[in-house]
Amino acid sequence: MLFPGQPPSIPRLLGLVLGSLMLLGCLMLSVLLGAADINPGTVWQAIFQFDGSTDHLIIRTVRLPRALLAVLVGAALAVAGAITQGLTRNPLAAPDILGINVGAALAMVLAVLLRGGSNSYIGFAFAGAAIAAVTVYWLGSMGRSGLTPLKLVIAGAALSYLLGALTTGILILSQRTLDDMRFWLAGSLAGQDLAGLVPVLPFMAMGLAGSLALGRQLTLLSLGEDVAQGLGLQTVWVKLAAAVIVVLLAGSAVTLAGPIGFVGLVVPHIVRFGVGVDYRWILPYAMLTGGILLAVADIAARLVIRPQELPVGTMTALVGAPFFIYLARSRIRR
Repeated sequence: MLFPGQPPSIPRLLGLVLGSLMLLGCLMLSVLLGAADINPGTVWQAIFQFDGSTDHLIIRTVRLPRALLAVLVGAALAVAGAITQGLTRNPLAAPDILGINVGAALAMVLAVLLRGGSNSYIGFAFAGAAIAAVTVYWLGSMGRSGLTPLKLVIAGAALSYLLGALTTGILILSQRTLDDMRFWLAGSLAGQDLAGLVPVLPFMAMGLAGSLALGRQLTLLSLGEDVAQGLGLQTVWVKLAAAVIVVLLAGSAVTLAGPIGFVGLVVPHIVRFGVGVDYRWILPYAMLTGGILLAVADIAARLVIRPQELPVGTMTALVGAPFFIYLARSRIRR
């Protein structure tokens, strides 16, 4: 155990089991609830005794892929946020706050503009996320004091506004691109199917698995770089591996669902409240909590103005924006 006084492992293991059951329940609710009322028996038959009826098609081709997408994207965003906060030792850091998600979105808008109807956008998303991450790190490191948490957030906010303005400009100039991507840019899980998930899934799986492998190293790094190096940690390689994982997860999530905000900011704080500061526990809990949060947000987005729906990014912003203001105010007081 790296930190004395942490909660014992058995309650935290039970918490993972409970979280898994809650995630499964949210997955079932996501399949059940929507514009059309479908009973649980029909859902069971659609999965195991598919007959091609309208209800079965809705479940197989629309609701089930969307529910799985919400869980996976939520997990990816939450883990990316937890790693970003651990890497920078900044509670206000997250891929969307630092402009990484916006960089991936801008790259995908450019891809749609240049390549038309092609669906091979994931490479563009990774490139955009990586360039944005390097740029915000460079901007935050400028000046005599070097990289500081405050400068990093300011640099991320400035970069987000710049990249967002460029994205808006491209969409204004190209009506076709605007028509293709305006709902996606608000953060949406609509319109995806399992075929669209397949090319992205290996990268997302590598990012999630790699994050679990870095749990101990990130915990040591959170003690401070000097302490971590004194304990034998190769901090440069850990930071590089963590940055690659963040790019993989953020790029994958943006490819599938657009630049959904605040999940990566809010979830790590919720998780730390329950399990402490050991990243060996923070990361698996973040996966479950992120999946639950985005699944619930997507259900709310479908029901609040039923039969129409809101982008799920709107729902996460309603929760995340006040939380960000609270964090910023508490940080300033300290």
